[in-house]
Amino acid sequence: MAIFRQYIAPLLVVLVFIVALVSVSARIFLPSDMAAPAPIGIVIRNL
Repeated sequence: MAIFRQYIAPLLVVLVFIVALVSVSARIFLPSDMAAPAPIGIVIRNL
């Protein structure tokens, strides 16, 4: 159990942090229309 607390658990925390950081930072490289927040409600377009 000490091995889990000293090595595995901190590694999992760091890996989750890195994945979250990369996924949030990836928005910089998206086109501007995809980086915007998703619309709430119904979007009606006049074609």
